[in-house]
Amino acid sequence: MANITAKQVKELRETTGAGVMDAKKALVEAEGDMQRAIEIIHEKGEAKAAKKANRIAAEGLTGVYVDGNVAAIVEVNAETDFVAQNDQFKTLVNETAETIAKGKPANNEEALALTMPSGESLEEAYVNATATIGEKISFRRFAVLEKTDDQHFGAYQHNGGHIGVLTVLEGGDEALAKHIAMHIAAMSPKVLSYKELDPAFVREELAQLNHKIDQDNESRAMVNKPALPHLKYGSKAQLTDEVVAQAEEDIKAELKAEGKPEKIWDKIIPGKMARFMLDNTKVDQENTLLAQLYVMDDSKTVEEYLESVNASVVSFVRFEVGEGIEKKQEDFAAEVAAQMKN
Repeated sequence: MANITAKQVKELRETTGAGVMDAKKALVEAEGDMQRAIEIIHEKGEAKAAKKANRIAAEGLTGVYVDGNVAAIVEVNAETDFVAQNDQFKTLVNETAETIAKGKPANNEEALALTMPSGESLEEAYVNATATIGEKISFRRFAVLEKTDDQHFGAYQHNGGHIGVLTVLEGGDEALAKHIAMHIAAMSPKVLSYKELDPAFVREELAQLNHKIDQDNESRAMVNKPALPHLKYGSKAQLTDEVVAQAEEDIKAELKAEGKPEKIWDKIIPGKMARFMLDNTKVDQENTLLAQLYVMDDSKTVEEYLESVNASVVSFVRFEVGEGIEKKQEDFAAEVAAQMKN
């Protein structure tokens, strides 16, 4: 049997990230051959990763890396939030974002083939991380954004990286770009403007809003409050020129019926039309960035605020860890009972 030294164990650990006992066992099995020991560590890591492949990893962190005119945002998952706060995990997330920004892959397959700062492929890094950390560690998704020299990146991570946002801003400055990123983190818009909303989605969301109104009206009826009217429209996409013209005519008819002098209509109509637009774009306000009230100045929408400072959003990406992943429901009482039984 080869005499395994502490120096060899240390070198293998630094190369592979393996634990002390795993490194020593690999060196013993390889009879002191360092290259073979590395191969053994990787083989065992792959086996451990394969055993954990079906586990649900819905915790984790986002990572953001800016490299000149290129920036990347990634989501990396672990099984528990405890592991997501591990320094090794955080380093993996940050190095993944850096590797993606510099490699600019087109898809996950290309991303997994990129070389990490450690010299291993991104795919190998995740296999090894799963083996050494002891939980399923998975690279879920990424986005790469590019800008011109005159544009600005806004990067923001909320709650330690649970939410990550990247924006590209035309005009303004980096501070404004970051403020817009903070707004996006807080308000969770799905797309930039109403033009990107699918008509079927708008109809479905409008139906849901009217369902909520029906529920509110049931409560209002119990205390003799007048019922709220249904919303006829939900998006600016539905407000054609004909619809807007008819709304203005309806307002004029209302003012006439109320006996308001025609000479003051011009002062009243703009406010009522603004209210009409607000009431009939609820789907936009919920789902599109430009239609939302700006969190830094809620007297204006994001679009109005940006126009006031001669700026515009070119693009944005928002990742929230675990969104769309069906998480395992833990029965804590049953788990404790099972442990006591054993």
